[in-house]
Amino acid sequence: MRVKLLLRYTNVAIIVLVSCVVARATAAAQSPINFAEIREFAILANAAYQPLLKIRTLSALKKYLLSHYSNIPEIEISYFLITDDVAKTQIIVVRGTSNVENAMVNAALKLTLDSHLGVRLHNGFSRSARAIYTEIRPLLKTDYAISVTGHSLGGAVALILAMHLDVDDFTVGKVVTFGQPKVTNIAGTDAFKHLDVIRVVTPKDMVPLVPPFDPVDLYDLDIYWHSGREIILLADATYALLEGVNSLLRATRFTQEPLNDKNLQEHQMTLYMLLLDKKIPAASLVSYTNSFNLFNLFGAEEK
Repeated sequence: MRVKLLLRYTNVAIIVLVSCVVARATAAAQSPINFAEIREFAILANAAYQPLLKIRTLSALKKYLLSHYSNIPEIEISYFLITDDVAKTQIIVVRGTSNVENAMVNAALKLTLDSHLGVRLHNGFSRSARAIYTEIRPLLKTDYAISVTGHSLGGAVALILAMHLDVDDFTVGKVVTFGQPKVTNIAGTDAFKHLDVIRVVTPKDMVPLVPPFDPVDLYDLDIYWHSGREIILLADATYALLEGVNSLLRATRFTQEPLNDKNLQEHQMTLYMLLLDKKIPAASLVSYTNSFNLFNLFGAEEK
């Protein structure tokens, strides 16, 4: 028993070391947080929940052409594509769900290999992304920068779409998601670490923490792992920034608590947009302390 625990602690230490090195290198290469830009993506992610007419109106207001709108009933997902021919940019926006309980259930699936990407992904998110990509690919411009965004499950699908774009040599712009659950494992995250991924979360939104962190899974080194930088929208003009293992360990005690109205509110796009408003024109970066004890993952030592 002690040997198994030692092996598991060793695996944890390896993960922590590799993650911290990658996180430092990635952070150094990426630009500062532009909250005005992030709020523009939030407006689009929120618009995905609106009727087509409102999406068309918003697109025109933002000086984009609504190039495509689709609802795929087989997978119960909708999305739209907007294009700016002057700036040579396109943005794919995927609708998610505001239902925390559905998101928690849908995210609790095993990882399966995606043959096109060569990495293991959440099967449901992967199928949705493939369906959208197959439909939208002929409309994408190879000489344009293509960004993706979405809220909740839509954010998860948006991230996988960025992976498909990258593999097929499209120019991937920004990947900005809100309340996004995990989509792949450590190897999958590492394979696409060059993408500019920003995951925006609120402190008590449980959806970005699922599938839940299970210390036993560390023994297999095939646990779900988040991509990119995680921006935690705190009160007023403050925010925290996490990556790698620090994002993983943010699954603190409250993930074991029953879902409540606070969790539901923290997952809503309305709250995300309200908190983003408070970060403009200036925001203050503060430290974030995880209450999860990395070196007590397996309980007290046996006597």
